[in-house]
Parts: sequence; C-alpha cells; structure tokens
Amino acid sequence: MGDVAVAAALAWLTALTVYDIRERRLPNALTLPGAVLVPAAAVLAGRGTAALLGGLLLAALYLVVHLVAPAAMGAGDVKLAVGVGALAGAFGPDAWVLAAVGAPLLTAVWGLLVLPRRGARATVPHGPSMCVATIAAVALVIT
Repeated sequence: MGDVAVAAALAWLTALTVYDIRERRLPNALTLPGAVLVPAAAVLAGRGTAALLGGLLLAALYLVVHLVAPAAMGAGDVKLAVGVGALAGAFGPDAWVLAAVGAPLLTAVWGLLVLPRRGARATVPHGPSMCVATIAAVALVIT
C-alpha cells in the first residue's frame, strides 16, 4: 500500500473517530465513501476479493446486531463496517479477525471505564473502536 493510500486511510479513520466521539453518530458523508473507495483501492492493489469478502462479512455481522438491538448499534456502524471490514480483509484473515474481535472488546473496556462515572444512561460510541482496532490489526500483520 502506498504512502498516499496509508495517509488517506488514516485521515479517514481519524475523521470518523473524532466525529463519532463528538456527535455520537457516523454520517453518510464519511462512511459511504470508505465503503466504496477502500474496496476499489483493494481491487487496484490485487486484493479485491479478500477486501470485498471482509467488508460484506463484517457488515452482515453488524447488520444482524443492529436489527436485533438497534439502540445498541447504529446504522452508521453497519455502514462503517463495510469500509473497515474491507480494509482489514485486504490484509488477510488474521487482520480481519483481529479487527472484528478487537473492536467490540475495545468498546466494552471503554464502557467499563466510562459508565461508572457517567451513570447507566451513558453511551459509548462504537465507531472509534472499529477504527482503532482496524489500524492496530493492519499494523500488526504488516510488521
């Protein structure tokens, strides 16, 4: 992956993280371009099949959670799952599994730290954990 692609991915994930922390939502203007551009870049890099499979599989898992418990996971998380699933998937099954398992674990830890201070009605955005887990997983498999 070239330096420009790495910088673009990091900028995208950072913007998503900051927005979700501030607004408690993930806008289509940030999630949908990643859902299109990440798989497209993976196709150009010769990793298209793995990226498409990773994006679709993670989005399907998140969609099930969203449909079962919409208050627990928003539609923005489902849309973000396409892009981050594709990004992690492009780097292989190890990266995908690390990112897919790491995101809910990070959110759970964050929740354990935040909820006692803010009360039971506090919420923890999941998007930042998805972004951080994806970056960490890709970094771990490429080093």
